[in-house]
Amino acid sequence: MSLSSRPPSLDPIAAARWQTRPLSLQDTPWLHEEVAARMQERLDFITLQPRQWVNWEPLSGGVAAHKALLQRYPEALAWLACEHPPHAQAARPLLDRSWWQRLTGRGHRQQAGWPSGPSADMLWANMQLHTCPEPPALLRRWHQVLAVNGFLMFSCLGPDTLQELRRVHAQAGWPPPSHEFTDMHDWGDMLVEAGFAEPVMDMERITLTYSSPDSLLTELRGLGRNLHIHRFPGLRGRAWQQALKQALMSLARPEADGQLSVTFEIVYGHALKPQPRAKLAATTEIGLDQMRHMLRSSGGISDKV
Repeated sequence: MSLSSRPPSLDPIAAARWQTRPLSLQDTPWLHEEVAARMQERLDFITLQPRQWVNWEPLSGGVAAHKALLQRYPEALAWLACEHPPHAQAARPLLDRSWWQRLTGRGHRQQAGWPSGPSADMLWANMQLHTCPEPPALLRRWHQVLAVNGFLMFSCLGPDTLQELRRVHAQAGWPPPSHEFTDMHDWGDMLVEAGFAEPVMDMERITLTYSSPDSLLTELRGLGRNLHIHRFPGLRGRAWQQALKQALMSLARPEADGQLSVTFEIVYGHALKPQPRAKLAATTEIGLDQMRHMLRSSGGISDKV
């Protein structure tokens, strides 16, 4: 995947609509908070203590996760980065001190927006990239925000997500239930192309169970929308909805007490912003005197030459 390419099969117009949907402090999906908690465990292995850090899209990434990060880095300046102005306004209560902080006199330094110029030591982006229509451009923006030796922590959905639901749709002859998600190795390549160094990628599969098709569909609606470019072009009726619920019963597993099981692949990524490399010209001219000096310094020529 090159820097100019989009995620496979993602409709950029539908993705833009989803990214600008109304959000509030109560709209973070449960799964996003769970993934954020698991991603924070990976911070235990990082010795750098950020002086400034950025939480990219905290409303969808996790309100509880943001508060946990404030506790982890109490002396750092935290920035809230929301690209959609109504989201920034909805996130403003996160800047206020909580009741226990008012009682104890403790507080956290926070700002809306993001630092001007590269100055953040950590950029935190939970469950953002898999719905981004231009992820290489977003990775470049993250790289610009970070200071040299700063680090990126992110998570997103991987290609095995909803594999059971994909089989249900394929067997019924329906379009896919979601766009295809990017493999973690491709994310690693894009990180390097965007200027990051030492990317570390890993993944895990989380199996969630549901008591009924209705509870499964309710959870999926909270997690996202079908952004596949060849999704159903219009609304379906009650007959199709009933057929879908009937087909979802095939996801019941005896080992899960008959509950419906669905897989989510979670990709985690970590990378550093290195010192910029000096740009070299395609050809370099060196004078004879300069060449003699270089060779003498390395012991490769005598004074008799």
